[in-house]
Amino acid sequence: MKKSCFLAFVLFSAISSYAQLNVLNATKPEEIGKKSAAVIEADNADKPLPYGYVGERDILWAKTTWEEIDLDQRVNFPLLYPLDEIGGHRRPLFNLLVEAVTEDSITAYRDSYFNQKMSVEDIKLNLEAKSMSEAGLAAENSGEVVEDWMYNTAEADANAVQAYRIRGYWYFDKRQGELKYRLLAIAPVVYSAQNLLQKQDNPDLDIEAVELFWVFYPEVREILHDNYVFNGKNSANPITFDHLLNSRRFDATIYKEDNVQGDREVDDYISDNSLMQLLESNRIKETIRNFESDMWNY
Repeated sequence: MKKSCFLAFVLFSAISSYAQLNVLNATKPEEIGKKSAAVIEADNADKPLPYGYVGERDILWAKTTWEEIDLDQRVNFPLLYPLDEIGGHRRPLFNLLVEAVTEDSITAYRDSYFNQKMSVEDIKLNLEAKSMSEAGLAAENSGEVVEDWMYNTAEADANAVQAYRIRGYWYFDKRQGELKYRLLAIAPVVYSAQNLLQKQDNPDLDIEAVELFWVFYPEVREILHDNYVFNGKNSANPITFDHLLNSRRFDATIYKEDNVQGDREVDDYISDNSLMQLLESNRIKETIRNFESDMWNY
């Protein structure tokens, strides 16, 4: 009985939270979850808050960091869920980024330095993969027609995302007297379709997630601004992906900083010790925080 009550509560909560859009002004159930004409007009006029101009002479101090957002952490769940599109108004962040680089002409790069561009074909190689099964090989060897069901297929979708990696720029603005952060790039870290296909053939195989692609964050701001994240504290006031990322409403671990050794990663000089790597990440964070604090201590 308790289990059924709990399930009913979860389903009711899900339905109510996902169907808040136009719920008060709908004249029939089919209109719930759909934007009214007034909302569409308001959304078209709404744009992401533009970044203010920062003069090079105003930057007193700066540091570039690379961070990994682990999606296993509960605080980062808004960047993971939903895994599927809900009602046309809630979409996974992964789907938005993939659509941006495959359909919306947003440039994708192989690294966070934007040195080498990726084509749509290169990206799709990691999104979809297929190989001929034993039945297909047998049919081919016997001269029979190889049908679609004789192929093993794998697809890297939102379920395959393990983390997001971001590159950001911390700087102290001496004109305004405060430490600021600017997000420069973001990359989904996923199990590629080829690795998932190998996992099907060998379930005991350990596979590693890879950086699917990097995008220059300012280029995708408008897309992320048009899509909302579920707000668990107030479902009537969702926030956009752009707001969530720019306001750093997530937990991340620094895995690299700009340094004289060619921006080497933390695990390059602290290997096989996760605890010490975490402590090193926290040390870098404290260095950044302490700079602003030290500016006001005499």
